[in-house]
Amino acid sequence: MHFFHRDNGFVHPLASEITSRAVYEDRRNLLRLVAAGAAGGTLAPWAGRNALAATERAGKLAPLAGMPSKVPGAMTMEKLTPYEDATSYNNFYEFGTDKADPARNAGTLKTTPWTVEIEGLVKKAGKYGLEDLLKLSAQEDRIYRLRCVEGWSMVIPWVGYSLSVLIQRVEPLGSAKYVEFVTLADKATMPGVSSRVLEWPYVEGLRLDEAMHPLTLLSFGMYGEVLPKQNGAPVRIVVPWKYGFKSAKSLVKIRFTDKEPATAWNKAAAQEYGFYSNVNPEVDHPRWSQATERRIGEGGLFAKRHKTLMFNGYEAQVGQLYAGMDLKKNF
Repeated sequence: MHFFHRDNGFVHPLASEITSRAVYEDRRNLLRLVAAGAAGGTLAPWAGRNALAATERAGKLAPLAGMPSKVPGAMTMEKLTPYEDATSYNNFYEFGTDKADPARNAGTLKTTPWTVEIEGLVKKAGKYGLEDLLKLSAQEDRIYRLRCVEGWSMVIPWVGYSLSVLIQRVEPLGSAKYVEFVTLADKATMPGVSSRVLEWPYVEGLRLDEAMHPLTLLSFGMYGEVLPKQNGAPVRIVVPWKYGFKSAKSLVKIRFTDKEPATAWNKAAAQEYGFYSNVNPEVDHPRWSQATERRIGEGGLFAKRHKTLMFNGYEAQVGQLYAGMDLKKNF
């Protein structure tokens, strides 16, 4: 039994018997339990663990099932952002600078065949097809907060596995200190690449210990389905304690280096976009306060704002990565 991506016919190897109707119904029932408990304030701890990211599929794309993650902090019990909002309000400048442009223009993106090249300071450099990456580890369900530097946020259920699984497989050399992520830049399918708003291809990066942290996710899906094109199909990074632009979409290359990568937004405006870009309510962007945030899907521009949490609420899990650092200088 196989499921096909509706847009391009791609067969996802993991979307097979594990996405049987019985499993799907279990996930639906768990979601109802979660919703009822959260609404009534009576959600039992066991329900939070066992219902990890159990979400109803939107029925738009091929299903991609994940198992409950055991990574500490991998799930927040906050109300999920509606699928339609998460897939229609996006920053993905390769398809345009308006929030609606990615959903409107990303249909041209060709996601098969797809290859991610591993290069630089590793023992096992090479190319991985999407099918190879999908089979590298069991897929996990996770629910992460997403915080944009522009002052808005979402809560999104992702499907994927810790990036550290891939990193360990390719065996970085002792001289490797950083990981650079290079995304697709195809003028034929990405109209925004013809603009000069950023230097293309889009490049992001992490310190190696940040990339190895179990919360750093190599994601292939969201809301129980494969990634929509406007959300970074077919494979992307999700780093939940950093501003959203750090989570590179539509990856084609991962490079290990001994030098801090020159990232797209840092090159465009270094005084506004530091390399670390950790969510920090005490350090404002020159144009946007970071003290509070507007949660997309909760009443529009005039809805009550949420207080921004240090490291986007993941301080207990990642705070030790930055012990002793001046977070205003290393912003």
